[in-house]
Amino acid sequence: MTVRKILDIPVNRVEGDLELRLEVADGVVVDAWSAGTMFRGFERLLVGRGALDGLVVTPRICGICSTTHLMTAAKALDDVVGVTVPDNGVRLRNLALMVEHIQSDVRHGILMFLVDFANPAYRDHPLYEEAVRRYAPLAGEAIIEAVRETKRIIEIIAVIGGQWPHSSFMVPGGLSYAPQVTELLQCRHVLGAYRAWYERRVLGCSIERWQAVDSLAALDAWLDEKASHRDSDIGFLLRFGRAAGLDRLGGGHGTFLSYGSLDLPGETAAQGSGGQLIAAGFARGPTVEALDPAAISEHVAASWYTASDGGLHPSEGKTEPYASGKEGHRYSWVKAARYLGGPAETGPLAERVVAGDPLFTDLLKRQGANALARELARLTRPATLLPTMAVWLNEVIASGARDVYVNPGPITDGSGVGMIQAARGALGHWIAIKNGRIDRYQIITPTGWNGSPRDSGGVRGPWEEALIGTPVADADNPVEVGHIIRSFDPCLVCSVHTVRKGRTIGRVRLEA
Repeated sequence: MTVRKILDIPVNRVEGDLELRLEVADGVVVDAWSAGTMFRGFERLLVGRGALDGLVVTPRICGICSTTHLMTAAKALDDVVGVTVPDNGVRLRNLALMVEHIQSDVRHGILMFLVDFANPAYRDHPLYEEAVRRYAPLAGEAIIEAVRETKRIIEIIAVIGGQWPHSSFMVPGGLSYAPQVTELLQCRHVLGAYRAWYERRVLGCSIERWQAVDSLAALDAWLDEKASHRDSDIGFLLRFGRAAGLDRLGGGHGTFLSYGSLDLPGETAAQGSGGQLIAAGFARGPTVEALDPAAISEHVAASWYTASDGGLHPSEGKTEPYASGKEGHRYSWVKAARYLGGPAETGPLAERVVAGDPLFTDLLKRQGANALARELARLTRPATLLPTMAVWLNEVIASGARDVYVNPGPITDGSGVGMIQAARGALGHWIAIKNGRIDRYQIITPTGWNGSPRDSGGVRGPWEEALIGTPVADADNPVEVGHIIRSFDPCLVCSVHTVRKGRTIGRVRLEA
């Protein structure tokens, strides 16, 4: 006889408000519903405000990715007026964004993902005692180091932008302030120290050595090569994660999306694809296609917003809340972002797949998408960014840090879009301005892709689909579910709330 349970899980250790409802049959997840439980409505706050107000308001959407929203809002206004940002403005914008990425990647990996390895569910795991020593919440040695080092790297944003989070130093045409060369020399010192720590602690090797890992076989050889590799955070992730079966959990739909990001200056030693350091594209498995921004849409069939037929492009989208009461089919404040009418995963793994990275392409072909590969992509993304950060910082210093801004002229009427890769994936701002004021503003965040509910066709969002088939050994401590959800790095911001639902069969929570 099949035993079925409904588990309501208010998920902690994520950014914002997330509740899962899972249907579990004979200890395996057979259906899933992901609910963002708080309405914020930043798009509605912006309508009627001055054209530049998005530069101040949107960074307040998130205390982790505030620079990311600022960059996207600034690029949308650049697009409205058709201004070309000077090379040093591009470099300094990029540097601030990259600092936020490499801080977020390490903090998430160590403070939010690896900490689950110290969960009592693994008390019989041969590496459990080591996991507790390294990653016990608020006490593990890796936790303490990660907080200290990621705090220091943020000093670079403070130099470039005056403060972090919620700074507003990017404006249409570039930056509002040009840092002094002496300040940038200090940034170079901070960046070098962070790279040395990252190589020692997180990678266990030089970035150049890691970049030579180009296949599953090469990854296995790297892991066995040196004790420093095995003892690094990456090495521990692989050793513990494989033993826990994380390379077999959390597959999802197998489609991947990257908007592309980090525009290349006109004159630079850095190399990229399509004028950007991070490539844009859409992939079905390892097969990559060019990105078509017109193919993006949002559905609200399962979201608490006024209904529309099918999906709307964000340039035409609306954010009109509709509390549906007990209708039943609506269950989230998150809209369902779709590409070519279907769901797509975004984030560090998607970036590497779209870029044709040989390691992650080989992992995808051999093992499919999984929770371990997602977190491996996130914790190693700084290795793809740090070398270029040094190049751009040196180029700004060599130029005397001049020419960071060009006057864009008045902003009266027009529409524009800013599309970049945030720490968690594809982020877009779509803006329309009439008579110098914001007439329409729509935002699709990475969690609008990864954490979306069902669309008009009833198709699950990426992490809803990734949960299907997951074994749940202990309904009172479903650590397997936590691994999968956290591999996407959820961000529903900003205050953490949970809601009590109606009568259910079984109610559980994830341990801190």
